[in-house]
Amino acid sequence: MQAELICRRGVRLRRWPLLVLAVSVATALGVASPALAYMAYVTNERDNTVSVVDLDKMQTVKTIMVGQRPRGIVISPDGKFLYVCAGDDDIVQIIDTKSQEVIGDLPSGPDPELLALSKTGELLYLSNENDALVTIIDVKERKALTQIPVGVEPEGMGVSPDGKIVVNTSETTNMAHFIDTDKREVVANVLVDARPRYAEWKSDGSEVWVSAEVGGTVSVIDPLKHVVTGKIIFSVPGLRSEAIQPVGIRFTKDGKLGFVALGPANRVAVVNAQTHEVEKYLLVGQRVWQLAFTPDQKYLISTNGVSNDISVIDVANLKVIKSVQVGSFPWGVAISPE
Repeated sequence: MQAELICRRGVRLRRWPLLVLAVSVATALGVASPALAYMAYVTNERDNTVSVVDLDKMQTVKTIMVGQRPRGIVISPDGKFLYVCAGDDDIVQIIDTKSQEVIGDLPSGPDPELLALSKTGELLYLSNENDALVTIIDVKERKALTQIPVGVEPEGMGVSPDGKIVVNTSETTNMAHFIDTDKREVVANVLVDARPRYAEWKSDGSEVWVSAEVGGTVSVIDPLKHVVTGKIIFSVPGLRSEAIQPVGIRFTKDGKLGFVALGPANRVAVVNAQTHEVEKYLLVGQRVWQLAFTPDQKYLISTNGVSNDISVIDVANLKVIKSVQVGSFPWGVAISPE
């Protein structure tokens, strides 16, 4: 509809639609349009789905059917595609985030569990739990480039900030394997505590933290010397030590805080990343497993397998502000980029 405006001289102006005029004024005044909501994509291990959670509405808005036993999940740097490990189908599935449908598969080798993207988004590094291998996949060509022998039951995959090293953890061998991404071979092995599940690099590349589910610790590794330089110990009042099982790890961008999911302890530990001391425990859902930040790091999302939900943590205030129901036994989580 045209807006009829009368100027001071009585001239009727019909050229500009009212909506365009309003937008122009808002732009001139520097009024920003509302930002698009971040989406969290959650793999549900037992009902073979991915839940799509709108983090503005704080609710699940879509459920995507995928292959059997989905666990590891990552999103492409441009946010257009998700890659999901369907472990019992021995494939990695590709989901188009616009159509929210599975559009293809990648060859993965047996039982893919957890995966990480190269910094360019061109390569996938994934762990084959049953075959003691790490497989490297060319995403564009949709083919496996090579397989690297590692320890028994490989899981965690962490890419260094410069993309030159990938750390894989082997649950039964109790090691962190340092893989040179150019040579595509293991260049160092570091013994850690029992059942290492996850590896996460600090943003400056100075440390790698490796969680030990059965050992109940996080080992701090010097990635140049390939030695453990410290261990983070957890103690939650009222809980037996066996209930404290560290898994997922994330760091704030400024490197000041580390967050560690503690499994059936139902807590996320807040750790001073400089002193390696625990500062706080946040009560979340049951059997907290993996973690992911929104790109602005306003929120940290945890997957809670037994309570079938995710917890939304306000990072600035270190407070859980919401739980959102998803599918059965949520495992992994990826969040849309900016």
